[in-house]
Amino acid sequence: MPELSQETEQGRAVLSFGVAEVTGPSMVPTLYHGDWLVVRYGARVKPGDVVVLRHPFQQDLLVVKRAVELREGGWWVLGDNAYAGGDSTDYGTVPEELVLGKAWFRYRPRRDGQRSPFALARWALSAARPVFADRSASKRLRAR
Repeated sequence: MPELSQETEQGRAVLSFGVAEVTGPSMVPTLYHGDWLVVRYGARVKPGDVVVLRHPFQQDLLVVKRAVELREGGWWVLGDNAYAGGDSTDYGTVPEELVLGKAWFRYRPRRDGQRSPFALARWALSAARPVFADRSASKRLRAR
C-alpha cells in the first residue's frame, strides 16, 4: 500500500488514494475476507469511519477497523465483528499518526461458484458499494 503523500499543490496537501485487500473476519458483516477497498490516505477521520491503520505493536502490519472515538492517546478502534478481536480492546488506543486513511469504496470480487444468471445478477448489484460511516459505533463501545 502506498504511504501518505507529502506533496502539496498551491499550499494544499494532495490526498492520495490506494487499494487494500481485506483479510480475516474482524469487520464482518461490513467487510468480508477478500473484499478490496479504495482508501483515501490522509483523509480526516471522524467517529464511525472505517479506517486503515498500522498495528500499534507490529507496525509493518496494516489493519482495517472502525474508528469509534478519539480519546487521550489516540483513536479507539473496534472491529464490526465483536467475536474476532484484534482491536482496541486488545491493544488500547491507536496513536493518530498510525491511522493512515479511511475507506471510501468496497469492491467484492466474484466467487468461482457464482455461475447462474441469478447469482451473477445478485453479485453485479452488490459488488461495488461506498463504505459509509456507522454513527452508531458508540453504542457498541458502551456495550463492551
